[in-house]
Amino acid sequence: MKKSFLLIYVMLSWTGAYSQSTDPQIALLESFLKNRSDVSFDTIAHHPHFAKAYVLKITQPVDHNNPDGATFTQRVFLFHRDFSRPVVFVTEGYGAGYAIYPRAINELTEYLDGNQIVVEHRYFGESVPNPLDWQYLDIEQAAADHHRVVELFKGLYRARWLNTGISKGGQTAIYHRYFHPDDVDASVGYVCPLNFSIQDARIYDFMQKVGSESCRNRIYQYQVEMLKNKSLYYPVYQKMAEEKKYTYKRTGIEKSYEMTILEYAFAFWQWGRWTCDSIPVPARSPGEMVKHLDMVAGIDWLSDQRIDRFLPFYYQAMTEIGFYGYDVDPFGDLVSASEDITFTFTCPEGVECEYDPLPMEEVDHFLRHDARRMLFIYGEYDPWSAPAVQPSGKNDVAVIFKPQGAHSSRIGNLPEDLQEKALELLGKWMGVMIEGREERGERRNREK
Repeated sequence: MKKSFLLIYVMLSWTGAYSQSTDPQIALLESFLKNRSDVSFDTIAHHPHFAKAYVLKITQPVDHNNPDGATFTQRVFLFHRDFSRPVVFVTEGYGAGYAIYPRAINELTEYLDGNQIVVEHRYFGESVPNPLDWQYLDIEQAAADHHRVVELFKGLYRARWLNTGISKGGQTAIYHRYFHPDDVDASVGYVCPLNFSIQDARIYDFMQKVGSESCRNRIYQYQVEMLKNKSLYYPVYQKMAEEKKYTYKRTGIEKSYEMTILEYAFAFWQWGRWTCDSIPVPARSPGEMVKHLDMVAGIDWLSDQRIDRFLPFYYQAMTEIGFYGYDVDPFGDLVSASEDITFTFTCPEGVECEYDPLPMEEVDHFLRHDARRMLFIYGEYDPWSAPAVQPSGKNDVAVIFKPQGAHSSRIGNLPEDLQEKALELLGKWMGVMIEGREERGERRNREK
């Protein structure tokens, strides 16, 4: 009986049955949401960092230039603390289902003691138009989605706003700011590249200099071993792929084997989870060698399943936001490709992807000359730092590199001097006092 009551309680808390509140702010917020014909919402089970949390479905035009045309529902997560506190507006570059978990609170939300709004990117997760028309997946349409969400809530949340995102989410924050510079007061982009082609050559140069020469050589020796003795390792790779039920219709499994080995160096530095000594050189058993490849680069890297999951990203990469390729010269005839490899094969079936360099060039001009109050955090060893934002020094745009940092570089794991620099900028831009590392530690100890 007790178990049944608990189950009913949990279900009701998710469906919003307990949405009535004596808190006047919550009552006002929920009244506002209920009176919007373009919004539906459910209450999320109690979130320890906020007074109330909601998952919203907001009706958006598929084409913002034709607001009376087709629509889709965009998933948005709203975490309310207080109308008087700042808003951290997270422009997710992918799906946003992760946002319901307490550990997903953005570090900026904690620093600013703020509210948090997370917007799922169009064409990802549950925010997918039906039918799927790829021509409306571009940076301007996505920025218009974000602009409408900001407009929806700015009348309630009147303190300062900041937009932010990680990796592709950081790129998305840049584009939102480019098209709607006055929507927010400041921006923080984490490890977000500004690519200028589908094969940004700056990454090739970066990969020849990153880390130590001995580590780069060890990575190269591992790659050469895997390519040179393919007859030993490929059957193990093939068997592992079959066991995991991966298919490779787009690339062919043999080509995917080669490309995953080429990806190995990029992934090793991007994620920063392995020491150079962990690279299996000299070679070990075929099983260990392929297991290591799977651990670092992932044998699913170019599987149909993974490409399908990230198909909207690849479409954007091949048409506007750019990407990287593989330099095959160091491997000579060990690889079947005679020219550097690109990812044009990831374009959706039946869709012609033609890269337009102009949008990123215009965004770059904006960042160098017109942008204000924007901060970017990168990791020194992350290959995505090669196409990092390059400020001109003439406007209020700052870039901080974490020494030896990877794609996980954040303000919270910067060295103390760089962290304080970042927080000082944020405090000035957002008009709040942000505690330093020591003060936060002392306060958390007291709260315990």
